[in-house]
Amino acid sequence: MGDDDDTGDDEGDGVGDDTGDSDGNGGDGGDESRGGGDGGARGTEVSEAFGALVDELRSLEGFVLDHPAALDDDQYRAEAYRWIFSILQVGLDCFVWGDAANPRFVDIVGPYKKWGGDNADAFYEYAPLDPSRTYRVTGRRGDAVYLSLTVYGGPDDGRYSERIVGSINDRDLTFDPDGAFAFWLTPDPSTVDGPAIRLEPDAVCAITRDYVADASSSHRVEWRIEAIDPPPTWRNTTADVALGFRRALTWIRDQAAITPLGLGEPNTVDAPYPVPTATFGWAAGDAAYAMGSFALADGEALVLRGRSPECVFWNLCLWNPFLHTYNSDYDRVTINGTQVAFEPDGSWTLVVAADDPGHPNWLCTQGHAAGRLWFRWFLPAHTPDPIDARVVPIADVPTGPAS
Repeated sequence: MGDDDDTGDDEGDGVGDDTGDSDGNGGDGGDESRGGGDGGARGTEVSEAFGALVDELRSLEGFVLDHPAALDDDQYRAEAYRWIFSILQVGLDCFVWGDAANPRFVDIVGPYKKWGGDNADAFYEYAPLDPSRTYRVTGRRGDAVYLSLTVYGGPDDGRYSERIVGSINDRDLTFDPDGAFAFWLTPDPSTVDGPAIRLEPDAVCAITRDYVADASSSHRVEWRIEAIDPPPTWRNTTADVALGFRRALTWIRDQAAITPLGLGEPNTVDAPYPVPTATFGWAAGDAAYAMGSFALADGEALVLRGRSPECVFWNLCLWNPFLHTYNSDYDRVTINGTQVAFEPDGSWTLVVAADDPGHPNWLCTQGHAAGRLWFRWFLPAHTPDPIDARVVPIADVPTGPAS
């Protein structure tokens, strides 16, 4: 891997040793150092699937830069290129490397993997499933204030899932003194002891969620999945890889169909909608949500006032048009209920602005003149009340909760 250090002595560094000629092409090997031989793969199923995936990535550049929802600024363009490779990374992890016969959980969002509505307070992991198999899921709670696993159903071809097959959250589990827990994923729950999700014939994957009050210092949930009676051996084939490439391609196209997202009516928040009875994609089935947007001129702030119902966790995130959060390593770009300074009556005031107005609940737009707002409430006692949104001069923002 190296660090690009300049250690090259006359005897070589290993990679190019004993290759002969001075032009670095490996003596008589010609272009073979760059894969000049096709190894019998070109023109085959895997080669065609590879080519289609690469072509799609190239086409995404023009798609995001010329999209009707594109913003005319350098930050949008920088985030567009990063989004392309975020969804590629997720597509490869889930559909090319994933193994439903003997799976493991892999992170699908994070500080360097932003897409699809990530946030700084949560960790999400993915595992592919074979609905005919039985799996045991074990873990340790850590500092999570909420955790869940949701099984999704739908086509097994890389498309976003169409429905929730079943879910388990921390209210359904029993925890040992050290936070350990266990449950099952199986087509026949009568064959196992303890909590279980029944795998219907269209079950394709499991997504874990764990939320913490402070991701910078909290211990995340430790998740593990084990297939009962996995295959005794494994061999990879080009047919397997071709199928994975095709699924990843479908995944990327599905993501491009929903992003970049337009701003809608600026400086408003839509009425919160209740915990859904049906869902699209990999949304949670036990949360209420509200979406809004901001578009601020220099010297302006968006003041949001509301009240959250009793729930296990809630937060507000700022998103760009690609549905990913800003960089929380430098500024507060999300805020959750444990971080909010509340008003004496239990309501809250949140402030979205480019510069610090002196309010403890300030969220930084981090150079974005416009963006999306996203609220979520997990296991709310009722649907949240509407949120008031008003643009004011930044000098008129209150400096804190009313005394």
